[in-house]
Amino acid sequence: MLLVMVIAVVVIAIFLSVCAYKNLHYDEKPLEKTFNAGFEEKQVTLEDGTKLNYAEGPDHGPALLLIHGQSMQWEDYSRVLPELSKYYHIFAIDCHGHGESSHDAVKYTGVSMGQDFVWFIQNIIGKPAVVSGHSSGGILAAWVAANASEDVLGVVLEDPPFFSVEPTEMQNTFVWKDSFEMIHNFRNQTEVDDYVVYYTENSYFWGLFGNVRSFVARSTRYFREKHPGEALKLWYIPYSWIHGTLYLDNFDLNFAETFYMGSWFEGLDQEETLANIKSPSVYIKAATIYGKDGVLYAANSDEDAEKMHSLIEDNEMITIKSGHDIHFEKPDEFINIMVKFLDRIN
Repeated sequence: MLLVMVIAVVVIAIFLSVCAYKNLHYDEKPLEKTFNAGFEEKQVTLEDGTKLNYAEGPDHGPALLLIHGQSMQWEDYSRVLPELSKYYHIFAIDCHGHGESSHDAVKYTGVSMGQDFVWFIQNIIGKPAVVSGHSSGGILAAWVAANASEDVLGVVLEDPPFFSVEPTEMQNTFVWKDSFEMIHNFRNQTEVDDYVVYYTENSYFWGLFGNVRSFVARSTRYFREKHPGEALKLWYIPYSWIHGTLYLDNFDLNFAETFYMGSWFEGLDQEETLANIKSPSVYIKAATIYGKDGVLYAANSDEDAEKMHSLIEDNEMITIKSGHDIHFEKPDEFINIMVKFLDRIN
């Protein structure tokens, strides 16, 4: 019996050690593999002074522009970049207000960002490209495809929140309660100056766990005090639960405010944008989930997803059982979709 207990303790200790290591270092190996695959981080400055930061991979096929989702940056694609680079010439860009690109609120509209990305395709990539965007990056990818069709070989829309993202549309969604409203409230208080701390203390997500939130909040405050400016990593919390905070120190919260106020959509009509896409397209949707309180956890509802699908000419729609960040959570599935998409553009 004693031997069995010792073995059990050792097995549990090993298991916890492995989990802890993954939670503390999960982002490092994929990024190392990305650079080993030949990616280089670069920057370009537009005539108006806007700086765009991006990573470029080796030339192994058609050009592919990757546009990340809100509060992320190009490194969020690192789980798929090494394998995808065997088939594409990849340009993974930091959106305005994110990472090392310019943090200039003047550019925080979909139209302004879309125009800069068209310039990027024409002047940096130098040839038509496949454009794939995640979340709000998917809306940008759609805008580029709709307004610069001659520069787009095809478009892959990864769980974009069409018809569930303007203020009047998203009052009962997870992203409103756990992001936009949260950031707006943070900006209108003075007691806490670290948004990562404020988030764990007040977030809708951690509130679902009852008293656990106070423990996580205390741990977060302690971590950030001991490691100021470092991305939050807690050895006992599954990394996927706090992955959304990984790049927050490089994210301009003013960007999120434009979604709270609705100004990001100035001059961008959602239906018109989708209807004007004429290039080959794939819409990847994460399966729709609602919370017990009726809050929509997905990017959009099944009804809005079907509306999206019907508006895009000759579109392929793929639904995957995954969280919102599909390329991060289901990298193999995302890679397979992107590789198969080559048949659509050839």
